[in-house]
Amino acid sequence: MARADSPLSQGIRDNLSSLKKIRDAVEHTLFRRADTRFLSIFQACCLNFDKAICDLFGPDLALSKELSFSLQFAKMDLEQLAQIHAYEVPEHIRTLEQDIEDGLDEERSSDLEYRFRVVYTFENSTKSKAHIKFVHPTDEDAEEVRNVLIRKEISDKLYPHKAGVVAEMVQQMSERAFSTHNHTQAWRKFDVRPRNGVAQPENTNKDYCIYHQAHGDYTYSNKWIDFIVSFIASDDNYDELRRFRL
Repeated sequence: MARADSPLSQGIRDNLSSLKKIRDAVEHTLFRRADTRFLSIFQACCLNFDKAICDLFGPDLALSKELSFSLQFAKMDLEQLAQIHAYEVPEHIRTLEQDIEDGLDEERSSDLEYRFRVVYTFENSTKSKAHIKFVHPTDEDAEEVRNVLIRKEISDKLYPHKAGVVAEMVQQMSERAFSTHNHTQAWRKFDVRPRNGVAQPENTNKDYCIYHQAHGDYTYSNKWIDFIVSFIASDDNYDELRRFRL
C-alpha cells in the first residue's frame, strides 16, 4: 500500500490506511454501537476491492455479479439514521476518529474511494414507486441537491412576497399595468397554487409559491415575479393573461 509503484489510487490507499488503524485499535474487541461511525469507510472498501480486481485482472474475475449485496442488509428507518450520531461514543473511539482524519485534507477526505456517500431526497410518488432517490455526486442534479442541503434558509426568505407586493413589483419591473386581479389570473393560468377552500392547500408549485399553515395564506418567490415579468413582456402574452377567465 505504501510502495511507490502501488497501482492503487490515493483514495483507495487512504481508505486502506484508515481501515488498518481501525483494525489495530479494536483488535480482539467489539465495536458495539460505535461501528456505525465507520460504515461509509467499510462500504467504500468493498467497492474499491471489486474495482481493483477489475482494473488489475479484468472484469471476468469481478465479484459484483455474485456478491452484489451492500454491507447494510437490514432496513433502517430515518429515526434510526438520525440517532446514529447521538450515541455516546467512547473516548477511545473519538480519538480513533481524529487519528483517522489527521493528515487528510478536505479533498482527500471527501474522495468517494475513501468514504462512500449517498444523497437521499424525498419525492412525491405513487405507492408503486420508490420514495428515495439516489443521486451520484457526478450527476448534473447533484450540485443542486448539495446546494439545497448546505444552504439552509427559512421559507420566509425563499418566498418573501404576498400577492399585493407581487403585483406592485411586476408592475414596476414590466412597466405595464398589473393588479392583484391580474396576479390571480396568473397563478390560476399556470396552476401555481390551488384555489381557496381545497382539502390540500399546500399542493403548490414550490418553485413559485408556498402555503403557510400557521396563518392560512400564500407567499411567492422572486422566481415567480421574474417569470411573470418575462411572460408579459410580449404584448400577445400580456393580452392573453388579461383575458384569462377565472
